[in-house]
Amino acid sequence: MRIAIVGMGGDIGTGVALRFDKDRETSMLGIDMEPPRRRIRRAIFHRVDPADVEERTRLLVDFDPEFIIHAGIYEPHSRSNPHDAEIRTRAATRSVFRAARGCPSLRQIVMRSSTDVYGRSNVGANPQAVLGTDLQPHSRFGQMMADAEDVAVDFSKQRPDIGVTALRFAPIVGPYIPSPLGRYLRLPFVPTGPLFFEGKFQLVHIDDVHEAFVAAVRARAGGAFNIAGEGTVRGSEAARIGRRPFIPTWGPGWLVARAATAMFGAPLSEHSIESLTHGQAVSTEAAKRELSFVPAHSTRECIEDLYNWESVVRLEVDRSVA
Repeated sequence: MRIAIVGMGGDIGTGVALRFDKDRETSMLGIDMEPPRRRIRRAIFHRVDPADVEERTRLLVDFDPEFIIHAGIYEPHSRSNPHDAEIRTRAATRSVFRAARGCPSLRQIVMRSSTDVYGRSNVGANPQAVLGTDLQPHSRFGQMMADAEDVAVDFSKQRPDIGVTALRFAPIVGPYIPSPLGRYLRLPFVPTGPLFFEGKFQLVHIDDVHEAFVAAVRARAGGAFNIAGEGTVRGSEAARIGRRPFIPTWGPGWLVARAATAMFGAPLSEHSIESLTHGQAVSTEAAKRELSFVPAHSTRECIEDLYNWESVVRLEVDRSVA
């Protein structure tokens, strides 16, 4: 099995590659602007700027994969500022679907998307999602993901023989990953929505994100699937779990909150504010039924794992080694 992973250097791409790395029958091509921080023995990695669409396209066509995993999505305030994130995501998406037209062995593309495509609507609660539909984004990241799905829909119309799967993830959190919302919730204080009017939102653990990509490749089911941990949480509840004081915030107060959190190294993106104020709960029935995938971590467990992560990890020194 030949798998190309666009975005292999990020936490999502690296984790997915490590899972396929256990299969002796698999060979992988990795493309990203930064190399993976783990050794992946069955992969050939190329460091290419996301803006270099021509080189990325050439590498993918030459490799002729059977599966392409598009994890080259740059979330604002994760590894890139909002402006660069949008440009890099658009270029990476363009290279994936341009190259796909020239790969005769390609069977399926699995791409990262987000529940932010639903905006403030509740259409994500529908049991069945369809690629490119129910897109009502309000945030910049939601619009980026909607644009990426639109590219996928256009491709599917031209090449119906190649399956396209979009995994719409709830906000992704986990230890040691640059999650905007996760970084924010670990601040010494947490601005939240106004009391009694907070939105309920879901989260998904980074380990479940990796497993969802693997399940999608194995199932080969086209379409859009919501991936989120069971249950919901409010911002104030999350703060209480982490024993953080929370500050009810509304209206212009979010401008002050964004400035303050940025000073503490946790810039607050508009899609994170949308989760805290309006919330987002989605149905994951389609993923359970068609991908045979159920996240191992509930939303509450995601929060608990986030706060149990030690800021400093002390390693024992082996003094027997001279």
